[in-house]
Amino acid sequence: MLELTQIQKDILYALITLYKKTGGTSIKGEKIAELINRNPGTVRNQMQALRALGLVEGVPGPKGGYRPTTKAYELMSITKPEESVKVPIIVNKKPIDASAEEMDFPSLSHPEICSARVRIVGDIKTIDPGSEVIIGPTPVNELMVWGTVIGRDDTSNSILISIKKIFALPKDTVEDHMSTPIITVDAEQSIRDATKILAKNEIHCAPVKKGDSFVGIICLLQIAKALAENKLDAPVREYMIPKVVFVEKSTKIREAMRIMREENMRILVVTDSGEPVGVITAHKILTELSPEQIKKTTI
Repeated sequence: MLELTQIQKDILYALITLYKKTGGTSIKGEKIAELINRNPGTVRNQMQALRALGLVEGVPGPKGGYRPTTKAYELMSITKPEESVKVPIIVNKKPIDASAEEMDFPSLSHPEICSARVRIVGDIKTIDPGSEVIIGPTPVNELMVWGTVIGRDDTSNSILISIKKIFALPKDTVEDHMSTPIITVDAEQSIRDATKILAKNEIHCAPVKKGDSFVGIICLLQIAKALAENKLDAPVREYMIPKVVFVEKSTKIREAMRIMREENMRILVVTDSGEPVGVITAHKILTELSPEQIKKTTI
């Protein structure tokens, strides 16, 4: 097995992180140097060695740079982009454009000081110590992890968290936890009226109907955009998300979360043999359902 120096590992971590983040664009040495806080000349010198080891490929031309090889992913135990599954991260109750790549539990044998090191694909510079994070569900074990950030390593693009709670998603169905009856907003109602409906029912988003058909979703984010543009009297149809995703009531919670992730939706309309009967939201899963399930599995 190849033995790399620490700086070579840092360079590979940085290269792979940037390569994934840009969707497969070759990476300039200067960008890598900036991420790991090293001199660009040092990075270029190390790249020669990494190329000789078959871990890095050079891409010529004005838009050239470097890209990692399959061997690099294998050596660093990192999933290749085409094989990866995005593991959501919520920081201080807000989803961020990043994914947890790897999670190590160095102190699992000491629950009272349980911590985890999480390697992340994406920008971690906005994740500060003290931030509350929720990570998951993981693709295999469907684990959800709650914790507080106690450290950040920009070089390896990882954060260290003190774990508060950890559990596997329940085998419940969406029917077990859906909200019913469905609170809806009419597409022709004003944003102002939609705001009142959400506030009265203490909900973050609602399906939009036109006649008997579901035609979109209106959430606080869309309302905030209308407010910023001083258009609270505009019809909901002008600001709604023109998309609705339906799931049958027998759908498992973990499957519902996967659908939300893939469809980039925070709310699903639940159906019974195709007939809408309720809604399930990411907010309810993460803030209401999960703590109840955690009680039996807190470490």
